[in-house]
Amino acid sequence: MPAVGPVTACENVLHHFGKMKSRSGRTDRIEVAIVGGGCAAMAAAVELSRPQHRGKYHITVYQSGWRLGGKGASGRGPADRIEEHGLHLWMGFYENAFRLMRECYAELGRDPLKCRIADWRDAFVAEPFIGIGSEARRQWLAHFPPGDGLPGDPLTDYNPFTTSSYLVRSATLLRTLLASVPPTVDEPARQGRGPDPSTSAFDLNIASSAEMQATVRQYLKYGVLTTVTGLVSALRFVELAFRAAPLPGLNLLMPLLETVAENLNQQFAGVIADDPELRSVWEVVDLLLAFQRGALRFNLLSEPSGFDCLNAYDTREWLRLNGASERSINSDLMRGLYDLAMAYEDGDVRRPRMAAGLGLRACLRMFFTYRGAMMWKMQAGMGDIVFAPFYEVLKRRGVSFKFFHRLRNVSLGAPATEAPGHVAALEFDVQAEVKNADEYQPLIDIRGLPCWPSAPDYGQLVDGARLRAEGWEFESHWERRRSGAMTLQVGKDFDLVVLGVGLGAIPDVCGEIVASNPRWAAMVERVKTIPTQAFQLWLRTDMASLGWEGLPTTMSGFAKPFDTWADMRHLIREEKWPVRPRSLIYLCGAMREPPKTRRRESHNFAKRCREQVRDDAVAWIRSNLRTILPKSVNTSGKFRWELLVDPGESVGSRPSRDESRFASQFWTANVNPSDRYVLSVPGSIEYRISPLDYSYDNLTIAGDWTDCGLNLGCVESAFISGRLAAHAIAALPKLEDIIGYDHP
Repeated sequence: MPAVGPVTACENVLHHFGKMKSRSGRTDRIEVAIVGGGCAAMAAAVELSRPQHRGKYHITVYQSGWRLGGKGASGRGPADRIEEHGLHLWMGFYENAFRLMRECYAELGRDPLKCRIADWRDAFVAEPFIGIGSEARRQWLAHFPPGDGLPGDPLTDYNPFTTSSYLVRSATLLRTLLASVPPTVDEPARQGRGPDPSTSAFDLNIASSAEMQATVRQYLKYGVLTTVTGLVSALRFVELAFRAAPLPGLNLLMPLLETVAENLNQQFAGVIADDPELRSVWEVVDLLLAFQRGALRFNLLSEPSGFDCLNAYDTREWLRLNGASERSINSDLMRGLYDLAMAYEDGDVRRPRMAAGLGLRACLRMFFTYRGAMMWKMQAGMGDIVFAPFYEVLKRRGVSFKFFHRLRNVSLGAPATEAPGHVAALEFDVQAEVKNADEYQPLIDIRGLPCWPSAPDYGQLVDGARLRAEGWEFESHWERRRSGAMTLQVGKDFDLVVLGVGLGAIPDVCGEIVASNPRWAAMVERVKTIPTQAFQLWLRTDMASLGWEGLPTTMSGFAKPFDTWADMRHLIREEKWPVRPRSLIYLCGAMREPPKTRRRESHNFAKRCREQVRDDAVAWIRSNLRTILPKSVNTSGKFRWELLVDPGESVGSRPSRDESRFASQFWTANVNPSDRYVLSVPGSIEYRISPLDYSYDNLTIAGDWTDCGLNLGCVESAFISGRLAAHAIAALPKLEDIIGYDHP
């Protein structure tokens, strides 16, 4: 069924609950079961537990294992070191995520004299230095100036998330880039005797399409477009025209943009081969012009589905179709953007695939709507910065948490004579029993900061010593040992369900739905996921002494398979080492899909994948770390393994000098079905299902895999989806209050 609006959504839920009242007898409280503990599930819980609901919704969160976080979970390991699933950075356009995070810290009201991370500004720090690596081992670093305001600030009346806004911003950037081009680009003699575009004599009146056409003819008639000055003036006119949108006749700009692109190519052709910096500028200019021409050609300003009409194309394919050069399409910048999105089908770096509508929307938001900074780094692990505060706030609001509850099956009721159907039962494996308490207490205190540990507190569990000795892996999909089972019945134990597990887990826990609902079956088949991999290195020498000459940065587009890395030295102060590291870097990337014969059939599958990541990480360090840290190798060009800091070593000990020392570091293979990264390959977006879908009138879904408008595997998508799930239940938040939700 198609997504429905807020009125219909509310009516559907209330109609269903009205039928349920006779089963449960409850009239004042609705029992909501939230399954999963990732960003989307937490966002839904925050929205449904707001005071304005007056306690109408009693929420219970069911989570496998001992911690919240989903793909964003982190833990404190030996030496209190932070151990992450990967490299987690927050973008400056994450408006929904930052808004809820800021509200959470304000509600917590931590005392800054007792807790070093008391406010959201203590939790996040701006990351203005962004880099792009190169297959030629060249590194391109850029400083992105602060954007107006801070992410999560109230928005003004101006909506930056529209196609017209993106076009205006792109034209402004084009003009700025060309105006700052160094004098290596020659100014050929201007042909013809047309008016000087730098003076007011050149008509920029665009009150009507006729006047627009007249000005375009002026530019094309005279030779002003053969000079940089003329090109800058033309782009100023294009910017004004986009600001006048939806003025009819914008397609009249197409000949002008074509000529601008052609002349720019001629201007730059002779110099970019020997000037890498200028080549990078030209590639950005070329890509922006392709976007503008494509927006006009595909009539995006009036297309009801917005960017979604482009999702059958790959992003590079669509840019090529609209005139982008092969050099720009295959540039370091484009490769870096694909790397950030891990946009490789089956994890195969030879198969870059990202739906054009989604790719454009994500890039335009990243570059043109960020506030404060392009990226933000957390000041501790994501578990400490995001999920511990959410847990504390939700507990204060009366939300219940059932850890060690692994969902096994979503059971449907008897087939309805007509849609919608409903969920009749939720079946769980109880992985462990908690002793002497109603709820497991998950957090630990690390010098005044509530954190998640990397292992459960066995002392709180029945037979905990035995579970530890037997090596029960509570977070492994392949761990089937359990302490018991539990079935929740609709009308007795729950009324409504928010399903917040990862897409990869849907075939396992929603077998009945997938088997009976063709749309769910198509989603599982068409919306792709891949495993990911990451490792962290703690080094005993500072970055400058290892040869890094710049400030702390984040870089993508680097050597595969760990193509994205970040200097995370600021986190060392959060950890407690016998021998203190001086440098810390995180690395991550897509992981190649294992052969089908090795997938999901064996309990040893995860172990083998982890061994593969270890081997790949060691090989990567040998071959590529010297590019970042040229002084990390000896005179023979071999990595100095003794640089790695072991949390178990003592002051004065002599570290080993071979690759066995890598065993002291942290690495992970994210192969659990629910941990797999969700791709946005061409032709797949239309198969996603929205949290506003009412195929089942007591079930909504939440996750970055849902149809949430920004259909990308990222924190902001998860928060949007969780807020949409809350709207599906309570008609709050209002859709217009879900920032950047521009789905038709």
